Amino acid sequence: MAKESMKARERKRQKMVEKYAAKRAALKAAGDYDALQKLPRNASPVRLHNRCQLTGRPKGYMRQFGVSRINFREMALKGLIPGVKKASW
Repeated sequence: MAKESMKARERKRQKMVEKYAAKRAALKAAGDYDALQKLPRNASPVRLHNRCQLTGRPKGYMRQFGVSRINFREMALKGLIPGVKKASW
């Protein structure tokens, strides 16, 4: 389980990216890189890091499902993810 402060920091960054998205796009289209530099650092989408929605785990993240590999496996075995079953051959 990730620290609450780390999860809160990621949520804060996400809000900042959404807030400045239109402004960043306009400045980029205009080629005004000096003004882009003056925007807050956390307004850049590159600074976001994918985290599990349930636990906040930063590694082993499965983008298609939005959870870590550990939670994905538990949910799949319980039948909580439609269309996913354990492989056997």
